[in-house]
Amino acid sequence: MEIKNEEDARQAISKWRDYSLSGRLSNLRQAMQTLELNQMYFEQKGNEPGVLRVENCLTILKQELSNLTDDK
Repeated sequence: MEIKNEEDARQAISKWRDYSLSGRLSNLRQAMQTLELNQMYFEQKGNEPGVLRVENCLTILKQELSNLTDDK
């Protein structure tokens, strides 16, 4: 699932809730890596709104990752 904004991030997390813990962690990490690459691209292009949007999405995903790893 491609994450383009904060709502997409929340929807992805909601969709992944049906997955096993390892599946959820894998999807979160993969999505975060993709967003980090997007962030570098936006930074290189000087697209500040894009950078901020990606940072917000990463914050949402990192919080979910933290919640999952704290529950272990």
